[in-house]
Amino acid sequence: MITVYDIKTDLPPEQFIDVLLRSGLAPRRPVDQPKRIAAMLANANLLVTARDIEGQLIGVARCLTDYAYVCYCSDLAVDRRWQGQGIGRELIRRSREAAGDGATFLLLSAPGVEDYYQKSGFEKFEMCYGIRRTQ
Repeated sequence: MITVYDIKTDLPPEQFIDVLLRSGLAPRRPVDQPKRIAAMLANANLLVTARDIEGQLIGVARCLTDYAYVCYCSDLAVDRRWQGQGIGRELIRRSREAAGDGATFLLLSAPGVEDYYQKSGFEKFEMCYGIRRTQ
């Protein structure tokens, strides 16, 4: 199967919601709040997409980066039908390449897929802290 990758400056919220639903990430994302999804996309400064030969979005890496020191991948979603074909790894590779060699690449793992990230070259960092959102 042919997969077309691209770095985008915008992505329609409907397409993003659709791939979140098809990937299994939807339960952990506000897919029922299109305005919030639109804001998430508008404020991400690195979007790497994967599309099938017909142009359907099958994967996306949504990142926030300064292109110098850190890149946070806030969403890595691949349509379940396309998982296991290296699309997620390629989205990560292209995102890292775009962010630059000087940027540490970070993400929060979805439950149950920690092994995937370790097999994809991620190191588990023990010292992370956060303040949870209130809505």
